[in-house]
Amino acid sequence: MTIRNTIQRHVAKRHVAVLAAVLSLLAAVGFSLVPQQAHAASLVPVTGFGANPTGLNMYVYAPDRLAARPALLLMVHYCTGSASAVHNGGGREFVSAADRHGYVIVYPEATREGRCFDVSTQNALRRNGGSDSTGIMSMVTHARQRYNVDPSRIVVAGISSGAMMTNVLAAEYPDVFSAGSAFAGVPAGCFATTDGSLWNSQCSGGNLLKTPQQWGDQARAMFPGYTGSYPRMQLFHGTNDTTLAYPNFGEALDQWTNVHGVSRTPVSTDQPQANWTRTRYGATGVVEGISAQGTGHDVPTAGMVGHAITFLGLDRPSTDPTTTTTTTTTTTPPPSQGCSVKAAVNAWNTGLTETITITNTSSTAVNGWKLQFTLPGGQTITGGWSATYSPSTGQVTASNVSYNPQIQPSAQISIGFQATHTGNSAAAGGFTLNGVQCAVA
Repeated sequence: MTIRNTIQRHVAKRHVAVLAAVLSLLAAVGFSLVPQQAHAASLVPVTGFGANPTGLNMYVYAPDRLAARPALLLMVHYCTGSASAVHNGGGREFVSAADRHGYVIVYPEATREGRCFDVSTQNALRRNGGSDSTGIMSMVTHARQRYNVDPSRIVVAGISSGAMMTNVLAAEYPDVFSAGSAFAGVPAGCFATTDGSLWNSQCSGGNLLKTPQQWGDQARAMFPGYTGSYPRMQLFHGTNDTTLAYPNFGEALDQWTNVHGVSRTPVSTDQPQANWTRTRYGATGVVEGISAQGTGHDVPTAGMVGHAITFLGLDRPSTDPTTTTTTTTTTTPPPSQGCSVKAAVNAWNTGLTETITITNTSSTAVNGWKLQFTLPGGQTITGGWSATYSPSTGQVTASNVSYNPQIQPSAQISIGFQATHTGNSAAAGGFTLNGVQCAVA
């Protein structure tokens, strides 16, 4: 070995010793040269959260950047579902929003066979009754204390069985929840049974029909003597739902408009995206319905969760979730030549939907339109899309909304409505557009 090699090895050993000493010092003060993986929030199981008579599981998602006074979203899964299935699946958009806005998500998880929530038994349908809703409220109370939750911003959302539970919780605990979003559910109490079963075929088939007053009374009976305000409610439903049939959508709107004491005639109707019709009820939009044309039971679909996040007030720091948008319209003289109308009805039991296609057969554009028509006797409009409708019976005027005020020459637009009937499900007639009689195609 040469002197040169000996010197190089000696210097190298000294460098190693010095480096080791430096690393030891850095470690002592908590510094590491090894890249550290960033901490990421995850779904966490919680035990010992309080009264839990039916043995539900509880999971919590608290984002890394939690607001100082966060909102709390109770997210309830569907039959056969689980906390992780909703967290990583249909409710994933809620999770991303929680990361942005700093709110907490609580997931109850059913453990019985089939993993459906009890919205059927007598214990389930009264406040503090000792079924699933009792355990769920223990979870809410636990999280509320653990995370310093803003009590005015506790909201609930659910899918299918979870949507049914959403309606039940809103009726039983209106003093806790400020708003709810139900994706493909049924009215509170619709699934009631007397034989211990958790399934009600009459309700699921859309054949359990009641008056708004009856539905409202059924919700109020879940918290007898309560005289305070009820949560703002948002309802989503697909027109092709064969699991919890579409008529349940109208029945639930009947229930919540009655509970809130507002008219069943919407104050505004619009189409937030293709094939969706949104109707709002009451001056502040305390009840909102979104009907998804051609959609089955598989809601929430793309975009729906975003509308729920906004409705529930989860995307803003304000504690006032009552901001809504209304639509105003203007009209111009009638078309110089005329118009034609085609009406198509899809009827069931005591309900129907009617789609009306308006064609401008004149040589000039219509800027701002009103279509007048007469409903057959016994029909009452309960909701509509692409127009505002007033009144709900007899001679009705459908007025354009903000996104469809103009009909170009030879162009057409489609509008429609949902209605109840007492046996006569015929199409409307006597159509006039801005005062001009229309031909019926």
